[in-house]
Amino acid sequence: MMTEPQKIQPRPTAVSAPYFEGCRQGVLRLQQCAACGRQQFYPRIVCSHCGADDLQWHAASGAGRIASYTVVRRGVSAAYEAPYVVALIDLAEGPRMMSQIVHIDADDARLRIGASVCVEFQAWSEDIDLPVFKLLEEQ
Repeated sequence: MMTEPQKIQPRPTAVSAPYFEGCRQGVLRLQQCAACGRQQFYPRIVCSHCGADDLQWHAASGAGRIASYTVVRRGVSAAYEAPYVVALIDLAEGPRMMSQIVHIDADDARLRIGASVCVEFQAWSEDIDLPVFKLLEEQ
């Protein structure tokens, strides 16, 4: 019996659980430091800017811009159908995160550094949804 190839699954921890719960609810959550007010991604136990340990979770806008990207033309396994676009996204709130750009051909001229994107979520398993981004039409 053949099984469908599985994508690598993140394992939520006590620190990252609110992030993954938000993703399941369609909300991109970031930690914000009560001491300095800065937001951060990836989830940590202390602020990466000032070292304080009073971090609270807040919903992010989901808006951002492509800082850099690459087109993967040969997937790492059968679970990742190539080609696909992996990008560094500068979120409107400040943090940078790596994700995938979806709903676009890898050779589309609209795919460029500085392009505006917004978040949406894809199910990676029955238990895990992850943020991906799509291009916004420029005004």
